[in-house]
Amino acid sequence: MIINTRLFGNVDLSDDKILHFPGGIIGFPELQDFALIHDEDQGEGAGIRYLQCIQEPGFAMPVIDPLKVKPDYNPLVEDELLKRLGDYDANELLVLTTITVPSDLSKMSVNLKAPFVINAGNRQACQIIVEDYEVKFPIYELLQSMKKAGG
Repeated sequence: MIINTRLFGNVDLSDDKILHFPGGIIGFPELQDFALIHDEDQGEGAGIRYLQCIQEPGFAMPVIDPLKVKPDYNPLVEDELLKRLGDYDANELLVLTTITVPSDLSKMSVNLKAPFVINAGNRQACQIIVEDYEVKFPIYELLQSMKKAGG
């Protein structure tokens, strides 16, 4: 399948790369199919990827593994919240958080409160709300130091 994206132009995606969010994502329940894309010009560097919507090719969110920016990130998640993932092996779960990039880049942050959880085994995914984490965890300085250190 080829989709014409706002950020990456035409992207050829095989069906096995599509992630399905049965309940959509917070604020967009109708958007249920996404692909994880990284900017080939940037490489895997800081680990920033994009959750690219299939139904709405103009909609893509930058995401990152929360452990890259907060190594002790370990929210307590009730099993009930992960039912949409189907049967899963904990080793096959991928957790990503959205990056907010305002016009003032020094205020860049990640949303640790509402992570995406992806079952790599069956490509089912969901977005959950967790306690004890903030919506705007600042990351600009951290990303700058990672860049200087070479990744």
